[in-house]
Amino acid sequence: MNFVRHTSFLRAVLLHSITAFGGPQGHMGMMMKTFVAERKDVTEEELVEYNGFCQLLPGASSTQTLTLIGYKRGGIPLALLTLLIWILPACSLMAGLSFLLDYFADIQKKIAVFRFIAPMAIGFIGYSTARTFRISIHNTITQVIMIVATLATFIGFKTPWVFPALIVLAGIATNFSDKRIPQKGTPPKKIKWGNILIFLGLFAVAGYTSETATRNNWKHRKAYNLFENNYRFGSLVFGGGDVLMPLMYEQYVTRPETKKIQANKRDVLRIEKEAFLTGSGMVRAIPGPVFSIGAFTGGMVLRDSGFGWQLVGCIIGAIAIFLPSVLLVLFFFPVWHNLKKYAVIYRSLEGINAAVVGIMAGATAYLLKDNMLLPISNGSWLPLWDMGVIIGTFLLLQSNKIPAPFIVGGCMILGALV
Repeated sequence: MNFVRHTSFLRAVLLHSITAFGGPQGHMGMMMKTFVAERKDVTEEELVEYNGFCQLLPGASSTQTLTLIGYKRGGIPLALLTLLIWILPACSLMAGLSFLLDYFADIQKKIAVFRFIAPMAIGFIGYSTARTFRISIHNTITQVIMIVATLATFIGFKTPWVFPALIVLAGIATNFSDKRIPQKGTPPKKIKWGNILIFLGLFAVAGYTSETATRNNWKHRKAYNLFENNYRFGSLVFGGGDVLMPLMYEQYVTRPETKKIQANKRDVLRIEKEAFLTGSGMVRAIPGPVFSIGAFTGGMVLRDSGFGWQLVGCIIGAIAIFLPSVLLVLFFFPVWHNLKKYAVIYRSLEGINAAVVGIMAGATAYLLKDNMLLPISNGSWLPLWDMGVIIGTFLLLQSNKIPAPFIVGGCMILGALV
């Protein structure tokens, strides 16, 4: 494949990877700005569809969405290169943190430059919501779905099953009407089972090998345990980083301290509580996917084995946590794309797209409550700065005159000055 003709796209992906703050919802807003409004790699309708589809799958949804943009442009080779460029900066930063953790004991005081990144991300989410509203909400049923999805997201923002449940129920709701006609196109192609077989095979082999390594006390058993743990997280986690963090905390901090583990004297993977909390805080302050914390936890659990094995741990942790996401999305998307030829699936897209708008609107409201309303209710008026950043970000994005990375840079400069 000739990657030269995709140089400008890959450059945009790299720039996106070092400026995309705010988690999956914020990433969606930046993708809408960069890959739809500016570059036109995909249409608004396609990006909304990709995002809705990825919400149905476990794993890193923003990573999967960006991978699909690469897949559309250049097939699997470009999709894989897009994935690599997207995750490399964040994983490198989090891997480095595992080596430099002793120098980051007071990390929260050292990142004033990120002071306005959270409100900026809310502005991106609001912009994305406004754009997708115009193309997805156009009748009574979509309006109802959007309102229900907004309320459900606001109430259950940190509940892992809320997002896929909303997507499924919205798709069912728009099938009560048979007025929609199926999409015209060629008949569905034969399904290629390779990626899903690799996914399932790795899941089984990783579990068996990890347990065997532990029981037989293999010399480097922790590396096998690490791959199994992070591959399992990447395979089963719905809801993104807000769900991933508690599961990792239980696995690496709480579980090693349980009476059963201590009574059996098992040498399990463990991370000190303060170290894990530092990593989980730092990953939200850097651009890129939240799942890059896999590189940090990988380095931390093999930290006592020496520099070389700690570096290996960072690599294993990153690969294992992102691998399921790419295998799942590259298998199920062609299936989904073919299923759209059928009326029942095609009609579902109307509801799914409306639910995506509601999810983004609910996320905006929830983040506004957490970042602005609660501090104000406690007597602090500092969030008024944050509100100004949110409004300013939204208006700058709407003007379509300033690229997203310049907005990020401006907010970081403002954070250092205020």
